[in-house]
Amino acid sequence: MAETTSEKPAFGWTYDKPCDTMEWTELHCAVMKCTTKVDDVRSSDLTITCLPESDEALAALAESQPFLHVLVQEQGEKFKAGKVGSCTAVARTISSEGRLQKQVVLGVGSLDNGSKVGSAIADLCASEKGVKSCAVDLSSCGELQEDFLFGLATNFYSDLYSDNRYRNGDKQKFPAKELEKVWISFSNNDNIAEKAETAIEKGIKMARGVALSKDIVNAPHSVLNSLSLMNTALRLAKESPLLEVKILDKDECEQRGMGSFLGVARGSETPPYFIHLTYRPADGKVNRKVGCVGKGLLFDTGGYNIKTQMMALMKFDCGGAAAVLGAARAIAALEPEGVEVNFCVAACENMVNAKAYVPSDILIASNGKSIEVLNTDAEGRLTLADALVYADIELGCEKIIELSTLTGACIVALGTNLSGVFTKYDDLAEELATASKVTNDQSWRLPMHDEYNKLLESKIADIKNIGTRPGSSIQAALFLQNFVSEDKPFAHIDIAGPVWDERTGATGYGARLVTEWASQQGKSS
Repeated sequence: MAETTSEKPAFGWTYDKPCDTMEWTELHCAVMKCTTKVDDVRSSDLTITCLPESDEALAALAESQPFLHVLVQEQGEKFKAGKVGSCTAVARTISSEGRLQKQVVLGVGSLDNGSKVGSAIADLCASEKGVKSCAVDLSSCGELQEDFLFGLATNFYSDLYSDNRYRNGDKQKFPAKELEKVWISFSNNDNIAEKAETAIEKGIKMARGVALSKDIVNAPHSVLNSLSLMNTALRLAKESPLLEVKILDKDECEQRGMGSFLGVARGSETPPYFIHLTYRPADGKVNRKVGCVGKGLLFDTGGYNIKTQMMALMKFDCGGAAAVLGAARAIAALEPEGVEVNFCVAACENMVNAKAYVPSDILIASNGKSIEVLNTDAEGRLTLADALVYADIELGCEKIIELSTLTGACIVALGTNLSGVFTKYDDLAEELATASKVTNDQSWRLPMHDEYNKLLESKIADIKNIGTRPGSSIQAALFLQNFVSEDKPFAHIDIAGPVWDERTGATGYGARLVTEWASQQGKSS
């Protein structure tokens, strides 16, 4: 018989005990710094010259760097300065010291999408071998907006994210492996460079939040369960003195009457945990108190209405929780003023066992509403019901947004690039649309058609958890509206489509959107 050990094996759990921690992925180690020194550019292995869409910029390039101007002209229609991310071919030259240098011109359009520019820079650094230093020449771009540089830094580091937590040896992937330094170059303008440095530092903080979101969605259920997600929240609170954490166990949830959440959780191996993180500004001044609720299903089998397809992807059913926890990390680091942000996640799994809820069960939510369960695979809205009541009634949040991978119907309607925004409040819809544009977390507003409420009427309870297949995304949003006060601004954001990319895995969608929206709330009374 093999020797026994009290230590956990490398995979983090034992036969009798679940995994209780999740490893976090660090950002790429390359240092991004601003410079006005020509020598920093000349000494770099790869120089990326950013060209805006203007005749003046092209003329200036012809005068200052005729070689690059010829490179642009030779590309013809293949290169368009107005198309963000459009690149010339990479030219290879030999410096006066006999060192190989690579040069490329990158189109940056009208300088309104730093996120795409950051992604293009990351792609160039990763695709060109042997690059230890890269210079991004922005001297022809004038005084850039903070949002542009923030997005550039965020997406640069986010796109170089590589999840090697479950790979070994040569299976591990390290994009831009040799890259050590990225210079962001401005021509002889120390004032612009200093402001840019601040924006870039903020973008890097945002990227750390996005990385956490990706880690949560990418993690398999053998690693990530309600226990290890709860411990992730505790680690977040330890990381920042501006985050306060409160964890409700099953007994505390029962005391609050969270029968809807606990009904789903009964089938889980690990106990349910209700996670509540609170961010408050360092000066204690709060103009607005908002709630950000995320769906925290760590794995969804469908329950007794068991899934017949896509089950292997159901680790991403915690995408809403990932978005709000990633945002919590970013907001605590960015320290927006004037706003208290409450992050709420009802964490559990939807599994099958002798205690699991079944079709025809009646669950009672914490606001007293009775729910007839006609399908156990419509479980997310049940856990969210109690989370919304908590944010609304117990916390008294003035506005609430909620993110969830709620319906496949939203993917059918909008594809995999857009989330669906459901709200009856035009001002809130406009705020989210603005945040979506700024962050490039794309969204589209969909209707809240009140007549569909009749499709949720139950014969024996206050409401049922499903209606009809046609219009099912709208009905899901209407269901959730039952658990928020009628006069309270509330938005449901269905992120089922954009949370996952078939090629690369988790996208980190929602972390930027929540961070931007919440940060802006403190600026208005």
